[in-house]
Amino acid sequence: MPSLELLRKYDALRAYFSDFDADGICIAFSGGVDSSLLLKIAVQASSRPVLAVILETQLHPHSDTEAAKRLAETIGANCEVIQIDEFQEPKLLQNPVDRCYLCKHLLFSQLKALAQRKGYQAVFDGTNKDDENQYRPGMRVLKELEIKSPLLALGITKQEVRALSKMLNLPTASLPSTPCLATRLPYGALLDRDLLMRIHDGEDYLRRLGLYNVRLRFHDPLVRIETDCDSFSALIEHRDAIIRKLKQLGFVYITLDLEGFRSGSMDIQIQDAQPVSKSR
Repeated sequence: MPSLELLRKYDALRAYFSDFDADGICIAFSGGVDSSLLLKIAVQASSRPVLAVILETQLHPHSDTEAAKRLAETIGANCEVIQIDEFQEPKLLQNPVDRCYLCKHLLFSQLKALAQRKGYQAVFDGTNKDDENQYRPGMRVLKELEIKSPLLALGITKQEVRALSKMLNLPTASLPSTPCLATRLPYGALLDRDLLMRIHDGEDYLRRLGLYNVRLRFHDPLVRIETDCDSFSALIEHRDAIIRKLKQLGFVYITLDLEGFRSGSMDIQIQDAQPVSKSR
């Protein structure tokens, strides 16, 4: 039985979307846990068709696109896909500390333009309350382009998103987060398409071994495996196979980070040096 607090958050989200019903509701949709919850509740709250816009980029696996399309259609939304190649943007390729801002501005400018052409004036994204505690320069774009973030506005955390998703029987309730592949490299390291695809293939292999949260952070020529601490024994059990696979993918030195999985671990020095960046 859902708690009263959880039901209150659910009602607040429905009411939030209802206020924008006349404007036409468009959700920036990745098929992840946050945007899937928003899309589900928006469809429930709106008297008009809701538009889900999927951004198919070079920094996310394309397999995610097909899964997101199927989910959007199952939920009952209209669906559009925008294809964007970040590798055509020279500034992004340099992977500066404000890469997330540059990338999000590129993506959401096109998303908002498409939404408006289709007659949707209110655009929403899945930023949640926990994102305030991490280095997120891209959040400035949401204000600049007037993108609304219901989860953030209502103070809904990731844990609450998962609980609400479970309450609504969404298949994404326990889905791990999958941020863009650029987060696997240190700032200033050139974004290379081949390298990022090899990192993706390595992470995919590790997930197929049963790992939940997993990242391959690349510090040339070393690759650092981050995973949940309770998965360390599985890594050791499959040690030889993992070494063989990652060396086949071209990685030279293979290490395990004893601190375990940490979302945004590449941002630690940035956060320490630029605490003001955390204030949006």
